[in-house]
Amino acid sequence: MDDLVTRILAYLSQGESALGIAALAVASLVEYVFPPFPGDTVTLFGAFLAATARWHVAAVLLAVTAGSLAGAAIDYAIGRRISARPIEELPPRRRKLRERLAPIVARFERHGAAYIAVNRFLPGIRALIFVAAGAAKLPLGRVLAYGAISALLWNGLLIGAGFAVGENWELLLDLLRRYTAAVWIAIGAAALALVGFAILRRARRPRGE
Repeated sequence: MDDLVTRILAYLSQGESALGIAALAVASLVEYVFPPFPGDTVTLFGAFLAATARWHVAAVLLAVTAGSLAGAAIDYAIGRRISARPIEELPPRRRKLRERLAPIVARFERHGAAYIAVNRFLPGIRALIFVAAGAAKLPLGRVLAYGAISALLWNGLLIGAGFAVGENWELLLDLLRRYTAAVWIAIGAAALALVGFAILRRARRPRGE
């Protein structure tokens, strides 16, 4: 995976081209459909090139945002397909995914817009957010509208960081890695807190309930 990303970055560094812009869009799409792919690194490099190699900022922003929305739409369609069939008719892998998504879907029915609005700032779980949105049968137009706002804010932030840091690519990449690590720590802490709260709540229930 790292070797593939290195090749993509090497290709992009050759100069702005229609294929280069398309590569940014595809990388943003693949990140949503195949989360292990580090699409943020490619997006960040596009922001870096916009700042240092004078790539067209609007073209870079449009490409990565369009790719994000296309990937989100694919995830949404997967969620709708999973929820369309009775759980007992699903293959084992999809049944397990459906069971894991059940609590997320329940929350989405109440707070879906908020989750989608911050999805682009949550590395690694963005795909699940849109799969859950599809499973919860939220309106596709609203899902993509909030997804577009989130993508524009995040991608704009990356481009702004590219201009702020200048030609120091290693520093820019290090900042992204630190941010990603901080988000995962925060997610882990929140999950532990929820588990602890659930255990404490159960312990306080009167016996027999």
